[in-house]
Amino acid sequence: MSQAQPPLEFIPPALNPVFLRLCQLLLPAWVRWQTPISEIEADNVETLVDLYRQFQEKKVRFMMAFRHPSTADPICLAYLLSQIVPRVARRKGVKLNNPVHAHFIYDRGIPLWAGSHIGWVASRLGGTPIQRGKADWTGLKSARDLFANGQLPMAAAPEGTTNGLSELVNPLEPGIAQMGFWCAEDLQKQGKEEQVLILPVGIEYSYVDAPWQAIAKMLSDLEVDSGLPTPKNSQNPTLENLYPRLLALAERLLTLMEDFYTRFYHQKLPHQAGKVTEINDINTAIATRLQALMDIVLQVAEQYFDITAKGNFNDRCRRVEQAGWNYIFREDFKDIKALSPLEKALGDRVAEEANLRMWHMRLVESFVAVTGSYIREKPTAERFAETTLLVWDMVCRIKGGNPFTRPNLGKQKAKITIGEPLSVSDRYPNYKGSRQGARQAVGELTKDLQIALENLI
Repeated sequence: MSQAQPPLEFIPPALNPVFLRLCQLLLPAWVRWQTPISEIEADNVETLVDLYRQFQEKKVRFMMAFRHPSTADPICLAYLLSQIVPRVARRKGVKLNNPVHAHFIYDRGIPLWAGSHIGWVASRLGGTPIQRGKADWTGLKSARDLFANGQLPMAAAPEGTTNGLSELVNPLEPGIAQMGFWCAEDLQKQGKEEQVLILPVGIEYSYVDAPWQAIAKMLSDLEVDSGLPTPKNSQNPTLENLYPRLLALAERLLTLMEDFYTRFYHQKLPHQAGKVTEINDINTAIATRLQALMDIVLQVAEQYFDITAKGNFNDRCRRVEQAGWNYIFREDFKDIKALSPLEKALGDRVAEEANLRMWHMRLVESFVAVTGSYIREKPTAERFAETTLLVWDMVCRIKGGNPFTRPNLGKQKAKITIGEPLSVSDRYPNYKGSRQGARQAVGELTKDLQIALENLI
């Protein structure tokens, strides 16, 4: 990412049934040996079984819109489709054709940090990529075609990225709703009568045993990294004695980062954001400071790329990411061999700087859903662990480490909950009435999907 490169190539979906079947056969063993997940269970699977039956009878086309709290979500969904759905179908006497699988939309950036082989694997499993921060017409066209004409249903995460929090949903992006209406439009043009549905799918993670000892160890490591003293007597860690330490760590990190950005990047914090004493509740004070800090951190990247700050933090992160990619993956570098050594060297300098500026955005990306009251509202080991892991991610990035190698705090259970499908077809008349009606229909469907996903928690 520190060298200028040709434009990112589109990775076309190329579903390989043999490769898919092999992956499905190996999946249970892989989950058992390569992930901390010891159990995957699902509720209301009968709804999904019935939708697959109707899909195979060409009565409906549907997209699974799944929650995205963790990088393990695709694995859990693959297990749901390949193991649980066929099992429930057999029990219900429903015959489903193989494979029970789904085309899926994934971020084109994943193969950049996870390895180019991931793009190859995703393609052979029927995935289609999209660049999130721009109008990626090639990616949108591929996803639109698969939704209307693909041999399998679709799956996508309307949050757009992971937020690390099982019990808090990010603001949804409108792309899923828009694709639903495009699918209804395409089917109507083809004279097909299949109904278009969007199916909310919730995913939550819980620990088999509360990992307080592992959390205490992680807190101690973070305290050392942050220059805080570590309590000597921590033989019996509990939420009551760990929570004050987490709050002290949060205040310390906020102070360090506020000083860093005001001193070296010449940013100015709002007057009230830097004063904890003006807000009696420490959780509210930390949340207020965090919001102000994230704003100026993004401004550092936005100012470099000459981007206007608008929308929520997630929207701003996506625009910064795409601006960075445009500086690294250059349209004018399609033929690198034709460039002079000096042109290539200057391109590398720009790419290196863009990569550094995107680093600031990555700090914000992990905290877009943090409210400051997540633990206090429901003081569980899961919420405490998720919050501490987000702090670990940030510290890891600051130290130049790889946040995708985050520690394993203990064995987990994944619970998938199938919601009730939302009809796109019933809303389509309003969508096609006018441009304003289309915007309103997309907005209302996105809002209803947000509520549906929140209700699955």
